[in-house]
Amino acid sequence: MPQRRTRRRFGAVRQLPSGRWQARYRTPDGRMAAAPTTFPTKTDADRYLAKVDADQLRGEWTDPQLGQTTFATWAVRWQASTVNLRANTRALYATLLQRYLLPAFGAYPLVGIDAMAVRTWLNRMEADGVGHTTRVRAYQLLNRVMSSAVEARYLAANPCSIRGAAREPTGQMRIATVEQVIVIATAVPPRYQALVLVAAFGGLRWGELAGLRRKRIDLAAGTIVVAEQLLEVRGAFTFGPAKSAAGHRTVTLPAAVLAVLAEHLARYVRTDPDALVFLGDRGGYLRRSNFNRRVWSPAVRAAGVPGLRFHDLRHTAGTLATAAGASLREVMTRLGHSTVSAALRYQHVMTGRDAAIATALDSFVAGTGSGTHVARHGEQAPDAERRERR
Repeated sequence: MPQRRTRRRFGAVRQLPSGRWQARYRTPDGRMAAAPTTFPTKTDADRYLAKVDADQLRGEWTDPQLGQTTFATWAVRWQASTVNLRANTRALYATLLQRYLLPAFGAYPLVGIDAMAVRTWLNRMEADGVGHTTRVRAYQLLNRVMSSAVEARYLAANPCSIRGAAREPTGQMRIATVEQVIVIATAVPPRYQALVLVAAFGGLRWGELAGLRRKRIDLAAGTIVVAEQLLEVRGAFTFGPAKSAAGHRTVTLPAAVLAVLAEHLARYVRTDPDALVFLGDRGGYLRRSNFNRRVWSPAVRAAGVPGLRFHDLRHTAGTLATAAGASLREVMTRLGHSTVSAALRYQHVMTGRDAAIATALDSFVAGTGSGTHVARHGEQAPDAERRERR
């Protein structure tokens, strides 16, 4: 049977010897391209060309040839083009790619990764015992890599569209009481007491504490400028900017904490302005794993709060600031949050705060005068009664 060719305004379709139909069209750069698949009917081929035509007119067309790029090839390009990542974040991405993404998708063409393939991958990781947090972070990374392919016009749509898959677990925050913080601070060796108190009342992150320098502390003003952090990546240390939204922030400390910090500076810290404030007992960088094992875990057990994490002191700082009357914006600034949702975690009511609020409201009412009369429903206030009698 001779091949039949149909001309049209945009592109052309023809029937192949197999009986299926092929669609061809001209790309925006003048090349002739064929649809990545053939079609069972001429109508299907026409519909495909109509969609390509509309996509080109809207500027949304993607080159099918680019979509044949393998995920492994694209991931390498993405890594090379991604800037402004902290060293620990870059290391995490490299680990997730090597362990979870490349084994699953490395040989796939980008267009071959659809939502079902992503869902199957997630289910397989769960069946293999991969933890929820790791699965979420691997999915978030896949989403980021595929989004960059859409942005570069290698793909028309991102297949990472599974509702809830990118949501990290929101475990119950543990908040230490002021009394518990004091007990923990007295249970740790003296050189770490200021570290605990600054974390609990100033809200500094671990890396910000480990990277804090003497020159950032102004005892007269009672403030700490948080400008950098010490990062530990695969056992190696490097300094980087603070995680604060503005790059740095100033935190004012309570007087009692300042007194302990001043004693710490005099006793354990060199006078060099660049000297680190908090070091290990042998004068080296604070290594988080060693600190947790040798110092923190014994102290929280002694304080009767086993399982409390050092990071929970930051949650404690945010909650105490809220209880002291700090606004949402003030909590965000104090803790260096870039999003409102992060600071909203501390807006819950502490035990006893609701009663304190009611007491404060009583004082407001009492402040209007000793003769204040609150009318019940259906009653008239005394002033209203006197006006009516006139």
